[in-house]
Amino acid sequence: MSDTAIERKSYTYPEYRDLIKQLRYQGQATGGSESDDFLRYTDLNMARMDKWDKRYEFSDELKSTLDNLNRKEKWVVLSEGWCGDAAHSVPVLAKIAEYSPNIELSILLRDENLDLMDQHLTNGGRSIPKLIRYSESGEVLGEWGPRPEAAQQIHLDGKAEGRAKADVTIDLQKWYARDRGESLSKEIADFLKD
Repeated sequence: MSDTAIERKSYTYPEYRDLIKQLRYQGQATGGSESDDFLRYTDLNMARMDKWDKRYEFSDELKSTLDNLNRKEKWVVLSEGWCGDAAHSVPVLAKIAEYSPNIELSILLRDENLDLMDQHLTNGGRSIPKLIRYSESGEVLGEWGPRPEAAQQIHLDGKAEGRAKADVTIDLQKWYARDRGESLSKEIADFLKD
């Protein structure tokens, strides 16, 4: 494997959730941060992930695509517990991997794997979550992230307009709530057909 992502310290989704919770109870966030902002984001994201774990439903298109996936894949997701976009996408990616016997999911903390992150930048930035798909032989099949295209457009428009980051974040959170994972399901279904 060219970037050795599979050989790194990784977490299953339940382990990732447990790590976030344990660190939070110790007054920390992933990435070693103890800032009030990161702790507040972590609290919000733990609640968001709980909601996704309970409410996400597969689209028929995604189920069909997963049912027809006839190759083994290893999915590596770079994430952090304080990341708002990750709180919406990682639980969905975990459910997809749980559904398909052909997908194995590993989660790596971005800030512990910056060399890998730097091989998979988004517009030159270390944006997360970042899904990297590998074949069984270790070939990179593609990558997705850090957010569905419609959400990315909200982010880019807000940045271009010079809007405050907090205001753009609120717009993104509202979008995720309205979308209910439909865009991510469609994008992953399309991604798997490539």
